[in-house]
Amino acid sequence: MRHLRSTIATAAALLLSGTALGTAVAQPIARPTAPPAAASSLYAPSALVLTVAKGTSAAPSTVERAVTLDCAPRATGTHPAAAAACRELRAVDGDFAALPSELPQTFCTREWDPVTVNANGVWQGERVAWSGTYNNACEMTATLGVVFSF
Repeated sequence: MRHLRSTIATAAALLLSGTALGTAVAQPIARPTAPPAAASSLYAPSALVLTVAKGTSAAPSTVERAVTLDCAPRATGTHPAAAAACRELRAVDGDFAALPSELPQTFCTREWDPVTVNANGVWQGERVAWSGTYNNACEMTATLGVVFSF
């Protein structure tokens, strides 16, 4: 017991004198040398699957065409005019129902040959599941512009 007290006293004396193995001297905190990434380098994902189906249903068996469209960080995907489609979607903040319509200036036949379009995926980090049915392909293209022109 006496030996233990002596050892504790010696250790305490060494610590107080600063000669112990790890002296208690305040050291400045090292700062990273590279600045943090700029906020503009971060983006919310915008990746969609767009389909065009024959008829009033978008059942997989009726889908005639499908493309992918990724708008962030840059326009890519299998869409033939990805940059233009992304530009149109950005202009309406991803609201498919608000896409600029050319229908009043377009002459389409009045035939009943319904077409159903779907957009599924993510737009600026938010889940998207949108669908629309049009009387025929001409009306669909005139209403939705380049986004569903594939």
